[in-house]
Amino acid sequence: MKKKIAFICVHNSCRSQIAEALGKHLRSECYDFYSAGTETKPQINRDAVRLVKELYGIDMDLSQHSKTFQEIPAPDIAISMGCDVACPCVGRDFDDNWSLPDPTGKSDEDFLKVIKQIEENINNLKY
Repeated sequence: MKKKIAFICVHNSCRSQIAEALGKHLRSECYDFYSAGTETKPQINRDAVRLVKELYGIDMDLSQHSKTFQEIPAPDIAISMGCDVACPCVGRDFDDNWSLPDPTGKSDEDFLKVIKQIEENINNLKY
């Protein structure tokens, strides 16, 4: 049985959504991937959607939406994307914190750095 990995950030609109999409794209044979937040946004970050589609051909608008931690299956592994302001509380300790800066409102170059770091982290998962 595959382990369930959840990527968590406050709004579930950017980094955690990218991680869910790339996890499913790169490592779905090993793990089941989810993302969630303690709050939601009406839509996934538009720059994240655009760049992930350009780089990997994944349309996050078709496969994902912003959701809270209560809306996903209980994960075996919970990974924080990084707490720029306040870490979300999910009722358990995080197994890892990737400490990624939030690229929202920043340049494509900033987004690309975060996306490539997420890709590297997913490829290096060893749970």
